[in-house]
Amino acid sequence: MSFTAQDVKLLREKTGVGMMDCKKALTEADGDMDKALDILREKGLAAAAKKSGRIAAEGLVYAYVDADKKVGAMTEINSETDFVAKNADFQAFAQKITEIVAQQNPADIESLQDISYDGKITVAEALREKILVIGENLNIRRFARFEGDTVAYVHGGGRIGVLVRFDADDKVSGSDLLQQCGKDVAMQIAALNPSFLSKDTVPADVIKKEKEILISQIKNDPKNAKKPDQIVQKMVEGRMGKYFENNCLLQQPFVKNGDITVEQYVADIAKQSGGSIKVADFVRFEKGEGLQKREDNFADEVAGMIK
Repeated sequence: MSFTAQDVKLLREKTGVGMMDCKKALTEADGDMDKALDILREKGLAAAAKKSGRIAAEGLVYAYVDADKKVGAMTEINSETDFVAKNADFQAFAQKITEIVAQQNPADIESLQDISYDGKITVAEALREKILVIGENLNIRRFARFEGDTVAYVHGGGRIGVLVRFDADDKVSGSDLLQQCGKDVAMQIAALNPSFLSKDTVPADVIKKEKEILISQIKNDPKNAKKPDQIVQKMVEGRMGKYFENNCLLQQPFVKNGDITVEQYVADIAKQSGGSIKVADFVRFEKGEGLQKREDNFADEVAGMIK
C-alpha cells in the first residue's frame, strides 16, 4: 500500500511527531495509517525509556479549581529545559493532567498513570507520546488535591503554585470575599513558604528539637553562663514565639499589613462576611525543589551533536 504527502501530513497532525518520523512510520507500515500510529507509539515507548535517565528538573506547576464541584488540584510536571515548559503543547498537557487529578481523585502517581487520558490511551501512554513529540524526558512528579472551598494561585508562570482549602459556612462559601481572602493567603504562602499551618500543628518532635537547639545556643553564649535554668527556659519560650512567627502560616505577619497576623486577617474577613472562615489546609509546590539540576554546557552539547 502506497501513501502520499497528504498522508504524512495527516499523521503529523494526529501525533505531532516530525515529518521524517511520520514518513518512516508510514513506509514501515506500507502506508497503513493505523499501523503507522502503532509504530510511532512503540517508538515513543522506546524513546521514553531511553530518555528516562536524563534529568528533568524544569517544567511547571499547574493548578486548577472547579468551583461548582468544590474541588481543586495542583500538579508539578517536569521537563529537561525551561524552553519546553513554555511550549503551548506541554502546558496543555499539564492542564489536562491536573483536571484528571481533580476529576478522578487518583490515590498516587502510579494510579494516575493508569487512568484514561482521552478515552483512547492512558495517562502513561500520553506521557510517552509527549516525550516522543517534544524530544525531552518528561515526568509527572507529584500532585495535590483538595475537596471543599479551594483557592489556587500560580506565580511566575508556573514556578510556584499554591492550593489553599478553607472551612467556610454557607454564608461565605463560594463568595467573592472568600476568593479574595484565599488569593491573599495563597500569595502569602507563595512568598514566605511557611512549613506549618499554625503553631498547634507543629509536631512535638520538631518543637523538642528546636528547643534543644535554642538551649544550646543560649548556653554557649558567655553572657548567659551564670543564668539559672528557669531564666534560660523563659528565653527559649520567647524565641519559640519567633520560630512560630517565621514558620507557621497563621502566626506570620500578614504581608499586606504587617501590624496583623494572617490569622487576624482571616478573622477580619470572616467578620466582614458575617460568617465563619478558617484556613483548613494548604500545599505549596516550587518547580524543581529538591531535584538535581542540569549543568550541561550548551556549547559542549552542540559540539557533541555536530560530532
